[in-house]
Amino acid sequence: MTIGEACKIRILNLCEERGITVNKLAIISGITQSTLNNIVSGRNNSMTVSTVKKLCDGLEISVTDFFCDVIFEDLEQEIK
Repeated sequence: MTIGEACKIRILNLCEERGITVNKLAIISGITQSTLNNIVSGRNNSMTVSTVKKLCDGLEISVTDFFCDVIFEDLEQEIK
């Protein structure tokens, strides 16, 4: 699994845990809906650190909490 795929799954899981939609997450995070929709649809496989931080702020979690999930344990090597 790539980092982009893992982030996508993590975002969707966090939304489900909190009972919010991806569009609601975009609003509370100050990220455009198109940007977040591109991330969760797989059209955009690279998020900036700034985007991750905005998502975390909207979810009221730390960046450490975002990445502290088993989904990030077995990522593919990105440099080939």
